[in-house]
Amino acid sequence: MTTQEVKDYLKSRKAEEKADLRRADLSGADLRRADLRGADLRRADLSAADLRGANLRGANLSEADLRRADLHGANLRGADLSAADLSEADLRRADLHGANLRRADLSAADLSEANLRGADLRRANLSGAYLPHFQIVPAEGSFIAWKKTTLGVIKILVPEDAQRTSSLVGRKCRASHITVLGGPGCGGTGPNYSGLVYTAGETIHADSFDPDIRVECSHGIHFFMTEQEAKEWA
Repeated sequence: MTTQEVKDYLKSRKAEEKADLRRADLSGADLRRADLRGADLRRADLSAADLRGANLRGANLSEADLRRADLHGANLRGADLSAADLSEADLRRADLHGANLRRADLSAADLSEANLRGADLRRANLSGAYLPHFQIVPAEGSFIAWKKTTLGVIKILVPEDAQRTSSLVGRKCRASHITVLGGPGCGGTGPNYSGLVYTAGETIHADSFDPDIRVECSHGIHFFMTEQEAKEWA
């Protein structure tokens, strides 16, 4: 399929019809601002394609070849990019909210200013990638934070010697251990884990700590940097 044939096809299809472009050879194609919502692009060759500002919301790009593709400002919200090759792709300001990027190759990709909120990045290759600013916890020193328990919110201290990390995909942070300072949530347990009781004055240690920035929920004691975020978390 040539670029023009693809554009004609997209224009001619019915509004409710999802484009079927499985295994299509679209390498180097000019698809700027193309409407590809919900399109089936599994294993399509989109290497070096120009997809700036394209609407790929909910599209299936599983195992697609997107090497060096220009996806600057593209809408990839909820798209399936599992096992896709996005190495050296330009994803600046792309909306990847809720996208499936499991096992995707993002090596040397430019993700600066991309929205990765809620994206699944498990086992994704991020080596050499330019990442959006995500580190919201101090890299060194102790600091105050907030955690929600089954009884309410507590104020905590993350000690200087605690391991800590933020996540690429959300605002929730985690640490290897914390000290409970007080608050109405004291005496409660973690909302999703009843094994720890958060008592004022006690230092609580997680069973283990996972420093992987690709996941938001993993081993460690979860917390937020602001009291309001902790209150609103459900």
